[in-house]
Amino acid sequence: MSANAARGVQTAPREEAGVRYDEVRQRSLTICEPLAVEDHGVQPIVEASPPKWHLAHTTWFFETFLLKAYVPDYRPFHADFEYLFNSYYDGIGQQFPRPERGRLSRPTLSAVLDYRDHVDAAMRGLLGRGDADIADRITLGLHHEEQHQELLVTDIKANLGLNPLKPAYVEGNGTLGGASGDLAFTDYDGGIAQIGARVGNGFRFDNECPRHRVWIDEFALGNRLVTNREFAEFIADGGYAEPSLWLADGWRWRSERTIDAPMYWHRVDGCWFEYRLDGEHPLAPNTPVTHVSHFEADAYARWAGARLPTEAEWEAAATTQPIDGNFAATQGAMHPRPAAGRSMAQLFGDCWEWTSSAYGPYPGFEPLRGALGEYNGKFMSGQMVLRGGSCATPPGHVRASYRNFFYPPDRWQFTGIRLARTT
Repeated sequence: MSANAARGVQTAPREEAGVRYDEVRQRSLTICEPLAVEDHGVQPIVEASPPKWHLAHTTWFFETFLLKAYVPDYRPFHADFEYLFNSYYDGIGQQFPRPERGRLSRPTLSAVLDYRDHVDAAMRGLLGRGDADIADRITLGLHHEEQHQELLVTDIKANLGLNPLKPAYVEGNGTLGGASGDLAFTDYDGGIAQIGARVGNGFRFDNECPRHRVWIDEFALGNRLVTNREFAEFIADGGYAEPSLWLADGWRWRSERTIDAPMYWHRVDGCWFEYRLDGEHPLAPNTPVTHVSHFEADAYARWAGARLPTEAEWEAAATTQPIDGNFAATQGAMHPRPAAGRSMAQLFGDCWEWTSSAYGPYPGFEPLRGALGEYNGKFMSGQMVLRGGSCATPPGHVRASYRNFFYPPDRWQFTGIRLARTT
């Protein structure tokens, strides 16, 4: 059985495959349209990468795993790009150090765009071919680029938001109004549940498989995300200064980095302000708190007399909900918004939701063959699972079984908090 058949990917006709390919590839360029040329080479923090690097790396993926593998007479655009734009695939070769990506003034942005054109032209011969493994790799490459589109948005935000000028990336009206409603908890029965991607139900990453049974005790889940107002109360009550609320590693992280608020928050004359992609504004009280680490989310949950949900609890609750929400293409401000009036709101979109579950393999997990097996499996150590997508996630990219993962201190993504309780 091919990897394609094993993951339920269907080969699309050439025209349909070409449309999908062009749409995804163009979206990356569209995200970069508001930027100046100088913005494309900046790496403000080690976790982020310059926009120019994202545009090149997503192109490197198609060149490396498709064109070099399946087109015998393919001529690479530049021999050294395999080294410069390989992210972490040791099976392919060495990589240029991630912390130093912002030091590369060359290749220029123009050269990177030429690289994209070169690879896109060569890919025409592979789109819509009947080979199942080729179709599977193209599909994976497009979902990979969608992941990088989200990273593009958050890395651009770090670039601009950590600049003392606080320039805006998009225009906004300065307000994110609306009431969030009182926080309430919905009870869920315990018992045996099935989590993970269903076979034959469309694309999924290998770390979502196999679908398997888990035992879940009775629990309750918050009906919405924690808001800025609620998190500000945690700060005002001394939450960042109370060691009993923090995991040991979290307390060390907070102390060594003098963390006392979410990323992009700061005080002006005693009032909180927050940088958003539409500029810096007074803190909107009813929007979900975002850009918090797992350490901060866990400490807040303890302070609130609750806990973070497990990923199994989250998926069991989310499976029954429609996959709609505040995603990148559905609104302009690219920021979490107040909860809509649903009994269980914001499960998809707005903020990635930290869980209490360590990122590890499901029982029977099998990585992809060859170097592509490094895509997810090699990171199953020391990270925590997040669920649900964010306001920077491309629409249609997430599902109830989707597993994101970051290290506990990470907070440059749109990460937020949903509370849970044991009943």
